[in-house]
Amino acid sequence: MPEQLPDDGAIASTGAGGAMDLATAEGETLERTPGGPLGTGPAAKPRSLWSDAWHDLRRNPVFLLSALFILFLVFISLWPGAIASGNPLNCNLADAQKGSSPGHPFGFNGQGCDVYTRTVYGARTSVTVGVCATLGVALLGSTLGGLAGFFGGTPDALLSRLTDVFFAIPVVLGGLVLLSVVTSNTVWPVIGFMILLGWPQISRIARGSVITAKQNDYVQAARALGASNTRMLLRHIAPNAIAPVIVVATIALGTYIALEATLSYLGVGLKPPTVSWGIDISSASPYVRNAPHALLWPSGALAVTVLAFITLGDAVRDALDPKLR
Repeated sequence: MPEQLPDDGAIASTGAGGAMDLATAEGETLERTPGGPLGTGPAAKPRSLWSDAWHDLRRNPVFLLSALFILFLVFISLWPGAIASGNPLNCNLADAQKGSSPGHPFGFNGQGCDVYTRTVYGARTSVTVGVCATLGVALLGSTLGGLAGFFGGTPDALLSRLTDVFFAIPVVLGGLVLLSVVTSNTVWPVIGFMILLGWPQISRIARGSVITAKQNDYVQAARALGASNTRMLLRHIAPNAIAPVIVVATIALGTYIALEATLSYLGVGLKPPTVSWGIDISSASPYVRNAPHALLWPSGALAVTVLAFITLGDAVRDALDPKLR
């Protein structure tokens, strides 16, 4: 019988021809691979910490759910009338403590105000306080801590002792003392109080991050080349030291929202006629047995909001910390 030849593309099991076919096939496979052999060719681009973190976050369902809820919260904070057509300050005592009814799905509180409308409009206050307090704390704390960690010496020692003093002040007790003398009905005294007692935590984290970053080789190389302190801080150290600050600030945002509600519940935070979840929780507490819905909805909105920011911060922390991957 005549010897059967191997099919086209098949590799002979013996002989120099088989080895040559194998090498040819491997070369064609590597050429078709994006980025060349093992992803090291000219098409392979190294990813930075931020692009790598974003790559992980897009595939994290916890981050996606938290981000979607926060975006919805921001939307109703900017345009509450899009989903709530009523006025949160229009109350009718004849409807006090009534349950759900057509057009009023959450019922009424003890003053006859629509709970649904007040819950929607209360998101604006909580988001405003949380975002403004977080921005103020992050800017002040990261600036002071970063400068102290970079220059060291006497400024660093003084800042460390100052942060120890602020850490010794109980937050709720400090709010009771400082805000009890404030008569303003705006959110700014509460935001100022949070910045006053919140910056030491961010400052200490920024200080440690800058101290770690300035010991890297690229910073020493920039210093040897004659780079100024401003250039080293802004160009080399800050981009590589800001990640821990972002993580802590994201988690702290939810904490500040809960702190505002706590202070308002105790009567020293926001005051009527400001619409706030803390105020509604405080006003609904005395008649929780007769009208539990008036307490359930604002407290539930507060709990879900704080949880969303905390889980978002946890997801960002996992993505930005290479040791956790």
